[in-house]
Amino acid sequence: METLINLVHHVHDVKNIIEWGGLLAIGTIVFVETGLFFGFFLPGDSLLVTAGIVAATGHLPLISLLISATLCAILGDQLGYLIGYKTGEFLYSRKNSFFFKQEHLEKTHQFYEKYGPKTIVLARFVPIVRTFAPAVAGMANMEYKKFVVYNVLGGILWVMLTVLGGFFIGSLIPNIEHYLHLVIAIVILLSFVPIILELSKNKFPKKEAGHSTGL
Repeated sequence: METLINLVHHVHDVKNIIEWGGLLAIGTIVFVETGLFFGFFLPGDSLLVTAGIVAATGHLPLISLLISATLCAILGDQLGYLIGYKTGEFLYSRKNSFFFKQEHLEKTHQFYEKYGPKTIVLARFVPIVRTFAPAVAGMANMEYKKFVVYNVLGGILWVMLTVLGGFFIGSLIPNIEHYLHLVIAIVILLSFVPIILELSKNKFPKKEAGHSTGL
């Protein structure tokens, strides 16, 4: 019940942030979530989908939203890469705090080991991982030119899919503002599906091929 209450508060906060801060608030949150470690708890997916819905109602300029959010997403990852490149060893020895968790860093490192440079694109759609992925790429000394290419591609895909997805929903459903809390709640839950699937695979690993059945 407490989790549900927190979720409701979180949903309403997203709407209020957009109404209060507009494009500036959206851009700032996107930049911080993708570029600074303490931004891992910020509502990236739900914020952009909601912004797209609000744009469909005519309260936000769609083109300006797409351009500003994409630029902030790209610049955020650039900062994250620089932080990882410059302070990699320090980060691995840093103690846990409310704004920094070693487990997030280690999980993202495993993600990077599995997917390589594609992590910079794929991580955009995985909460928490997208915050730490650029720093891990910097720690791993990923070729900077390659990082920039994947960063730009991932930033464009993430913003376009979330914002235009919200815009499509807002255009398709009449009086969408009456159902906004439900739509955002669904987006938040769906955004954590990749993490849940990854945790499930780690907890219940597949049996190796040819494993003896005891028969």
